[in-house]
Amino acid sequence: MKLQVPIILLMLSLIACENQNNINSLDPINWQNKRIQLIDSGQIYYESSYLSIYSQIYERNQKVTFDLTVTVSMRNKSSSDSIYILKADYYNTSGSLIRTYFDFPILLKPMETIEIVIDQVDSVGGTGGNFIFSWATENQYNEPLFEAIMISTDNQQGISFTTQGVKR
Repeated sequence: MKLQVPIILLMLSLIACENQNNINSLDPINWQNKRIQLIDSGQIYYESSYLSIYSQIYERNQKVTFDLTVTVSMRNKSSSDSIYILKADYYNTSGSLIRTYFDFPILLKPMETIEIVIDQVDSVGGTGGNFIFSWATENQYNEPLFEAIMISTDNQQGISFTTQGVKR
């Protein structure tokens, strides 16, 4: 009986350690559930936007980095018009495509926000990660707002900052 308790505790600690290494941002929300059929009536305006993000920042010097959690928000500022987000591509510091979150139209209803979260342990984007979003709207004056919030609270140290996307 005495031997069983340490074995059970060891097994539980191994399971807990294994779950901490999972990267949720590699298994994002099911974008297929948001997929729509975009019907181009001739009144659709197509654009793209660029958003800088930082999954890491330098700490103390160029050889030490500090990992961050990134929340990427795709926001519709309009209270009456929808926006179509057509594609979300994520690039790393050297400009290589890391992943495409979706490459089909999704609907962003008036005042709706959709998010991509990049886990703190998912530092593949590095110190100069980027997103390119392709989008469309029926009202050329209604542009989506793309923002990123980077945050970490490791080792009694907290840091957070934001970036905003720009139209390309």
